[in-house]
Amino acid sequence: MIAESLPPDAGAPTAGCLELNADMRRHTSWRVGGPADRLYRPARLEDLCAFLGTLRPGEPVHFIGLGSNLLVRDGGIRGTVIHMHAALNALRIDERRRERRPNQGPARMGVVYAEAGVASPRLARFAASHDLVNAEFMAGIPGTVGGALAMNAGCHGQETWAYVSQVLCVNRRGELFRRSPNEFHIAYRHAQAKEAREEWYVAAWFLFPRGDGQASREEIRRLLQRRQSTQPLNQPNAGSVFRNPPGDHAARLIEHCGLKGLRVGNAQVSEKHANFIVNLGQARAADIEDLIETVQTRVAARTGVRLQREVHIIGEKPCVQ
Repeated sequence: MIAESLPPDAGAPTAGCLELNADMRRHTSWRVGGPADRLYRPARLEDLCAFLGTLRPGEPVHFIGLGSNLLVRDGGIRGTVIHMHAALNALRIDERRRERRPNQGPARMGVVYAEAGVASPRLARFAASHDLVNAEFMAGIPGTVGGALAMNAGCHGQETWAYVSQVLCVNRRGELFRRSPNEFHIAYRHAQAKEAREEWYVAAWFLFPRGDGQASREEIRRLLQRRQSTQPLNQPNAGSVFRNPPGDHAARLIEHCGLKGLRVGNAQVSEKHANFIVNLGQARAADIEDLIETVQTRVAARTGVRLQREVHIIGEKPCVQ
């Protein structure tokens, strides 16, 4: 663990935007959810650190990026939401660091520094434009670098943390710490610090091998075309709802149980991809959550497999009058 110092203006008044009673429907890809007490958009990393230092002890804090892989309940969110996308968006080649992966011989690795608000597809394209390869899979992740780190996001047999050299984390006092992968338990759709601490990802250094950038760009185009043809991207959704069980696919199990097209209110299991739930227009978060639970129950009853959610659910259910 390495503590990071801030530039001289780190203690300056915060320069971001604070919104009270923020409508979370505008900040989630499902377009549902009640209001957040407070939503803060930092202007930059130093500003985020300064703002966190102003929070009262015990204030609930939630970090979000593109709002994918996230369901906010209709009762809204108590506490403060930090909106990272388009705020912490630095992305660059770190020429100061030249590293090699173990057991990869003399091949030189390129080091990419990406802040947590950078969209994963942007990172994939950036790496390819600098003749770095193996980042192509990130073009298929509908979220930000911060979210990809938090859940070890992946697709096409690849996972985020396989390419992480170090991460930069911040605590609620606004202190920054550089941490290495060996400080985390990393598994399928899982990344958790080995020692209990309240920190959030704000940036990472990725190692990608140098290679054929043109071939990488073509692969990205192919993957995006495949995603367009197989996923319901024209309807509000949050990406894959369930984790794939060992040796199988959640979509196959759901389709096998005849659940494609199943509806609760205006939430529907996509007819295009069974592991997606779409908002048909005026769905409530409660509709989506009920549909998730219904799918889990019916798949378990028929196959014996209890599907595990990939989507995170936060917030409160509305009070019944």
